[in-house]
Amino acid sequence: MIMDDRIQPVLDLYHERMRAERSAPRVEAPGGRDGGHDQRMRAIGPETGQLLNILARSLERPTILELGTSFGYSALWLAEAARARGGRLITMERHGYKSAHAREMAERAGLAACIDFCVGDAVAMIGELAHKVDFVFVDLWKDLYVPCLEAFYPRLNPGAIIVADNMIRPGTEDVKRYGCAIRALPGMSSILLPVGTGVEVSRFEDTMPDAS
Repeated sequence: MIMDDRIQPVLDLYHERMRAERSAPRVEAPGGRDGGHDQRMRAIGPETGQLLNILARSLERPTILELGTSFGYSALWLAEAARARGGRLITMERHGYKSAHAREMAERAGLAACIDFCVGDAVAMIGELAHKVDFVFVDLWKDLYVPCLEAFYPRLNPGAIIVADNMIRPGTEDVKRYGCAIRALPGMSSILLPVGTGVEVSRFEDTMPDAS
C-alpha cells in the first residue's frame, strides 16, 4: 500500500526503529510494564497495519477506537483510514509519554486533526465514551482484553468490526479467554487469521428485532 508523501516517511521512521528493536537484546524497563519507562514499541508491523487500514476503509464515516496507542504506529494506519472515509480515531493509552510521542508523529504525518488522544485507564475511558463505535483495535496488555471487551461490547454499532492482536503469538491464556469470550457474544461472528502475530477479526450484527 502506498501512503501519501507525509505519512510514508513517518512510517519509515517507525520501521527503522522496529528493526533496531528486534535486533537488540530485550531489556525489562524499570518499574515493569506500568512504571512509565518502557521504550519498546512492540509494534504490529506493516502487514497487520495494512489489514487494519483495509478493514477500516470498508466503513462509512467510522468512529474507530484503538486500545493501546503505545508509540503511535498503528494509529497512523487507522487514522489514514478514518480521514479517507470521513471518520475519526479515538486512541487510548495508559502512559502520557507514549501518547505524546504518538501525537508528535501523527502531526508530522498530517493526521493529528482526525485523532483524539486519551490517556488513562482504558476500561474506565471506554465507559465514558459519548458515542458508539464502528471499529475497535485491541492491542494493550493481554489481561485487559476481556475487561475491555465487556466495556466496549454494549457500545458497538451494528456492522462494527473488532480486531485483536497477538492471538497466536504469544497466545497466552488471557488472549485465549478473549477468543472464547468474543465468540460467545450474541450477534458476533469471528475468525482467527495468521496475519502478523495472529489477529482475531470479528464483526457485530445487532440481534435485536426492528421495533418498527
